[in-house]
Amino acid sequence: VQLQASGGGLVQAGDSLKLSCVVSGISFSNYGLGWFRQTPGKGRVFVASINWSGSGTSYADPVKGRFTISRINAKSAVYLLIRNLKPEDTAVYHCAAAYSRSSYAPPETEASYNYWGQGTKLTVSS
Repeated sequence: VQLQASGGGLVQAGDSLKLSCVVSGISFSNYGLGWFRQTPGKGRVFVASINWSGSGTSYADPVKGRFTISRINAKSAVYLLIRNLKPEDTAVYHCAAAYSRSSYAPPETEASYNYWGQGTKLTVSS
């Protein structure tokens, strides 16, 4: 199983950016997906999640209104659109897959996810 995140880099505050995560080795439509972010010396923090069909989403309070999670099952891909980037968005962003056909987006807890990717690094300069 592989979850390959991409799209990070060095960007300016106020810009927008779309992260991508392509998943292989699983039946993608049987999984909810999540994005977490991690800063040096700290654990992974939940950002957003989406259910298997895309009909249900969940966001962490600090990112509501700026982050949008989406998925395209035909491409086995999940995306994270980040608008109005802020320096505090600087982190390594990881995608994760949770086996579930629920109408609800996967929860915020790391233990709910079966597979993880390596992450893509995003740096936002002020």
